[in-house]
Amino acid sequence: MDPPVVIVGAGPAGAGLALCLARAGVAVTLVEATPLDRLDRQFRGEALMPHGLAALDAMGLLPLPAAVPQRVLTGWRFVLDRRELFRLAEPLEPSPAGLACTLISQPALLRHWLEELRGLPTAQVLLGQRASELLLHNGRVGGVQLADGRRLAARLVVAADGRGSRLRQLADLALLRAGSPIDLLWFRLDGHDPSPLAGWFTTVVGPEGLFSAFDSASGGVQLGWVVDRRPADATAGWSAPHSGSRSWAERFAAQSPPDLAAWLRASAGGLQEPVPLRVEVGQAQRWWRPGLLLLGDAAHPMSPVRAQGINLALRDACTAADELLAALASTPNADPAAPGAPGEALDRVLARIEARRRPESEAIQTLQAEETRRGNLLRQQGWLRHGLALAAPWLGPVVARRWQRQQTPLRLGTTGLPARGQSPS
Repeated sequence: MDPPVVIVGAGPAGAGLALCLARAGVAVTLVEATPLDRLDRQFRGEALMPHGLAALDAMGLLPLPAAVPQRVLTGWRFVLDRRELFRLAEPLEPSPAGLACTLISQPALLRHWLEELRGLPTAQVLLGQRASELLLHNGRVGGVQLADGRRLAARLVVAADGRGSRLRQLADLALLRAGSPIDLLWFRLDGHDPSPLAGWFTTVVGPEGLFSAFDSASGGVQLGWVVDRRPADATAGWSAPHSGSRSWAERFAAQSPPDLAAWLRASAGGLQEPVPLRVEVGQAQRWWRPGLLLLGDAAHPMSPVRAQGINLALRDACTAADELLAALASTPNADPAAPGAPGEALDRVLARIEARRRPESEAIQTLQAEETRRGNLLRQQGWLRHGLALAAPWLGPVVARRWQRQQTPLRLGTTGLPARGQSPS
């Protein structure tokens, strides 16, 4: 019997690919360092853009399970110096083809997928287990060793273990960092009344800075405050406000429109301590080496702008499933490291996956950087921000149309995906 495909990392890329392969009868072992009961203790993106929903559809993973908290985003709202510049309703694309951005509880979705995997005869799920070493055979990756000493042989190892990927480092696949001018402080606020956001993803820019706020799919409000990039060792003070003794709730409220400001002040007791998020952007020098494939943030850590991390991870998984199913089905049971063995054909498939996916991830990173540049300009140039705010009744519709055009590739992607039915369902 062939050894399984070993996938390390049970985020959207790893768990989604594992489910696709296991449903199609491929033996899969999914390894995840985080225990099941701690999946929701990490910050995880919630927004599924139309191109992420399209990937789920192509993989046969729509509709979303009813048990997974979810809500369709009402739309996008931009506020400058406490004045509304514009708002646009979802979906931004014309109906009936347009799909609305949908917020989900990512931990709940991952738990649902893991539960299904555990019930499939072709799948094994190992939670709370860390892959500590790569197993090599004649220069080819042939499995992983776990921290407890167990050795898992593999036909293929997929590293979907996030932006700090240990397997990427063990494989000597250097991360080419693009750099970022910003980092984030991420807050959760549980208010005593429903928020006045009413489902609008609201971005606020004022004299003190820039933040975004939205009603989370699982309840409460999430807020992200932009801070200038700091040295890696200078994050300890991030939890403290930067303006004397004023609380973070007051800082948010001071530059919000009146309805949101009043709610933030009334709900100040529900604002939790922020989680510092260091924005790491880059591309792995190469996404594969013989017997190993990188996917998701392990291959291309993304900026948080417009939630591209989860969406590109799903698109990676969709393309990888499309390519790997045919390749694994045609690979007989043989020593993958022997000269001329089927492993060489599999490696050509890994190269093809990178060739299909890398251009889109690079293009999206460029677009994210440009959107960050525009946001920083408004954050740092008070005269421009204030002028736009005063002229909002006249300039708002013009800015809205331009912003909408700029969002198209961030929402629809820049490359195609397999049609539904080509990937497993």
